[in-house]
Amino acid sequence: MSRKFSDVFFRYLVSIVALFSVLALGAILLFVFAQGGMPFFTSTYPGVRIVAQRINEITVNGITYFDHNTFIDIPENTDAISIRFPGIDSNDEILNIKIDNSEKDPKKALSFSHNSDVEITYPESYVYTVSWLQSGGLGAMTALQKRIHIILPEPPYSLGKFLGGLQWSPDKDKIFGIFPMIVGTLTASFGAILLGVPIALLCALFMSEFLKPKSASFVRAGIELLAGIPSVVYGFFGLMVIVPFVRTTFNVPSGNTLLSAVIVLALMILPTVITIAETSLRVVPLSVREASLSLGASKMQTAWRVVLPHANSGVIAGVILGISRAVGETMAVILVAGNSPHLTFNPLTSVRTLTSTIAMEMGYASGRHSEMLFSIGVTLFAIILILNTVILWYRRKVESGA
Repeated sequence: MSRKFSDVFFRYLVSIVALFSVLALGAILLFVFAQGGMPFFTSTYPGVRIVAQRINEITVNGITYFDHNTFIDIPENTDAISIRFPGIDSNDEILNIKIDNSEKDPKKALSFSHNSDVEITYPESYVYTVSWLQSGGLGAMTALQKRIHIILPEPPYSLGKFLGGLQWSPDKDKIFGIFPMIVGTLTASFGAILLGVPIALLCALFMSEFLKPKSASFVRAGIELLAGIPSVVYGFFGLMVIVPFVRTTFNVPSGNTLLSAVIVLALMILPTVITIAETSLRVVPLSVREASLSLGASKMQTAWRVVLPHANSGVIAGVILGISRAVGETMAVILVAGNSPHLTFNPLTSVRTLTSTIAMEMGYASGRHSEMLFSIGVTLFAIILILNTVILWYRRKVESGA
């Protein structure tokens, strides 16, 4: 009775845990996809926002705010804003703003009228700054000027400009083109695969077919140990060894290049691909090897033309994991790639990857910039999904042809 009860209990417990795990994963994916899709369908804010700097009392469209340190939200489709606050003398400072809601160019959307000397600047896209110029004394210092920042809502961003844009300038120009970073991610990843996978397959074949069991187990333990090393350690090794090597060997100003990233990523994927491929090669039946040897094939021919094709499924699984790690790697690439967001195919120039952009900018990003970083995460997810789908399709095609 107790055994039956425990079987039922653990069956339901495992089912509940699995259900909650799936729901949690689905909720995370839904949140990321929702955040990543928002910039292409919604504006940043419904209407204009105002921020007062070093102004303790301010009246905006008849509403007075005291010591207001956050945004003052203006209702959507408002066509005029009247701002008033006490000046340094008995007169009030007055600023009137007319808004052309039909104007697409943010530099032409606002027109100003005022009753004193002011300086109107456009420090970044969709942001105006109005500074009141004071004469003499401490008030003349720029750091003590009273300012009002007018922030316009940013319209939905074009998906084509996001995926195909060549410029990434999120702070001032609000331009979010990630095509150079997509190219940098794919070139670094495919370069690492082209360099690392052949070496990994040769190592796996050597361990499974030519090494003695005791020696193979010793080497296997070392490779599994390498698989557990944090990526930042690989990045530090690349920064201290590979980057100077590339700089001196190719006589370039900086060794933080695409080539350095390829070498580091190739080293990082080696343990994963070797471990999975070698495990798949070891489980190939001994009768397959004996049949090949009995037909007169050499040990090398048997390993390369018989054992390796039989382990095709496991080898491809290792390659998939290697690609996923190369595409998703962050810290090591940040340390060695140079992180220049410019389109290049030259292996001796600096590149930036998608993951590097997220890691470097998420800490200070806000508004549309933060949403675009989530969009980069969705793009990265889609790239890995497409690559894995293509590889699995190719495996099925090869298996069906065999």
